Amino acid sequence: MSETGGVREVKSAARTVELLELLAARGDRPARLQELADELGVPRSSMYALLQTLISRGWVRTDVTGSLYGIGIHALLTGTSYLDSDPRVRVVRPYLDEASQALGETIHMGRLDGRDVAYLATRESHEYLRTISRVGRRLPAHVGALGKALLAERDDAELPAGPYEALTPHSHTSRESLVADLTEVRARGYSVDREEGVLGIVGFGFALRYDTPAQDAISCSVPVARLTPGHEGRIVAVMREIRGKIEATVAPGGGTVHWR
Repeated sequence: MSETGGVREVKSAARTVELLELLAARGDRPARLQELADELGVPRSSMYALLQTLISRGWVRTDVTGSLYGIGIHALLTGTSYLDSDPRVRVVRPYLDEASQALGETIHMGRLDGRDVAYLATRESHEYLRTISRVGRRLPAHVGALGKALLAERDDAELPAGPYEALTPHSHTSRESLVADLTEVRARGYSVDREEGVLGIVGFGFALRYDTPAQDAISCSVPVARLTPGHEGRIVAVMREIRGKIEATVAPGGGTVHWR
């Protein structure tokens, strides 16, 4: 049994979290009982009992036949509480509005979570509307502007050996190519994602250095078809200004609880 901070992991709690994370990762693809049991390596009867407990508390939902399972509404309520209670997100939101109004493009705030970036806030472009919000979604740090901006704030020795997952033909798949990119990010002062996470989209990422190393970043995403050299220059100038305003507003430490 694994330990965290010298305390033995509670197996039932760990299994519950693993199940919820699995269902959340599946998005709009509901799972069957046997799939979940096989994926987590637990007996079918144990998985069924756990699912029924979570259904009764709103963390898991099932269809009318009782054979398909998905993430429940209480996961949304808990996630919303996280965003509403986070002082960094509250401070950054108005500046995302300012950047969106100035540029007319999609603006994101994300936070590093292990090897991924979690999207905490988004202001969508009126010119390029997505059918779903990115808030609450995750993207591997090595493929996006947000993630690369944050990885560049860290020592390259922390990077895994690879190979890395490719989301598009432009994604970094080797440690060597990612390290070379991060070297350019540090010299430039911001990251550029040229269709590495989503085909047809270029992103510009800026780490927010009110924590050391930076945990949060902001980015601007723009369709390739609308990205001219002049527009790219304006995006970089505006986003640099927005980053400066945010960092000037949030003092290091910020007088808030330091979560780990």
